[in-house]
Amino acid sequence: MKARLILAIALCVPSIASAQSAADSAGIRGAALDYIEGYWTADGERMARAVHPALVKRIMNVDTAGHHWIREMSASELIRGTRMGGGSRTAASQQGRDVRILDIFQNTASVRVDAIGWIDYMHLVKWQGRWVIVNVLWETRR
Repeated sequence: MKARLILAIALCVPSIASAQSAADSAGIRGAALDYIEGYWTADGERMARAVHPALVKRIMNVDTAGHHWIREMSASELIRGTRMGGGSRTAASQQGRDVRILDIFQNTASVRVDAIGWIDYMHLVKWQGRWVIVNVLWETRR
C-alpha cells in the first residue's frame, strides 16, 4: 500500500513541475506587467501585446438606487483608452504594480494585480506560445 502511494506521488510530480516552469511564470508575470505598466504609461502597444483580441474586462456597478449591473470592456476599448492617456496622469505614488500569480495549470493561469486604487483578477491563456490575458474582473477600493 505504501509503495503504491509513493509511486502515485512520484508519477504526478513531473507533470506538476512541467506545468509551472520558470519560463511560464516569467511569461505570465510579463503579460500582467505589460497590462498594468502599459496602462500607467499610456503605451497602447504594450497593452495590445498583453491581451488577447477576445479579452473582456468586467466590473460590477451599483448605482445610488441600489441597481446592479456589469460593465464590460473589450480589448479594443482597453487598448484605445490606454493610447488616449490611460493612467498616465495618475501620480507615481498611486500606480500599483503588485503582480501575484495565484495558479498555473497547463496552458491557463490566474493572476491578481494590485493597482492601489483597484484590484484586477485575470485569467491568462498560453496562446500560440505566448501568455495573454483573456478575462479581467476588477473592483475599485472604496
